[in-house]
Amino acid sequence: MIAVDIEKKLKAYNGLQVLRIKKTFLPRGITRITGPSGAGKTTLLKMIAGLISPDSGTIKTNDTNWFDASQKINLPPQQRRVGFVFQDYALFPNMTVKQHLEYATDDAEWINRLLTIGGLETFANHKPDHLSGGQQQRLAIMRALAIKPKLLLMDEPFSALDMRMKSALIADLQVLFAELGATTLIVSHNPQELDGVSGDELEIG
Repeated sequence: MIAVDIEKKLKAYNGLQVLRIKKTFLPRGITRITGPSGAGKTTLLKMIAGLISPDSGTIKTNDTNWFDASQKINLPPQQRRVGFVFQDYALFPNMTVKQHLEYATDDAEWINRLLTIGGLETFANHKPDHLSGGQQQRLAIMRALAIKPKLLLMDEPFSALDMRMKSALIADLQVLFAELGATTLIVSHNPQELDGVSGDELEIG
């Protein structure tokens, strides 16, 4: 379980606005996060991951405080062990597809399984520059899963995929999420793409 009760000032076109989130995300569940551009969806994911600090409040997972402004607790991202799929993929240009996964895990069987699910087996030795946008996005997803995270944060993870690939991948991912016992938060500008996925919803803004 992860419980978020935070505030963060955001710069908006009409000045400052305050992002206030109070939400408990159920363990092993999938939550769709929706809302207009600039509302703070990506900022929320980055605060949970420890990449950005809230101005006030708390972030707790099970019995552990990840962030508590009043007690000056702020665990670094490495200790939170969160899987993160960045909107811009954040791939390493000098690493091959397989090296991206090997950087996160030395479990060869798991790496091969992720390559298969991502449809990247024949591209294992290719670097990101030689991949299409959709292939890069699938690699970003597989890399986030390589550490077998208990919490997976996904920022627009299916935007570069066609409908057929998206549907097949979502079906495979649901199996993996259940197997890992992962709590998953998915930011999406198109919530309809997740209509077949049972879960919760959080609207921001």
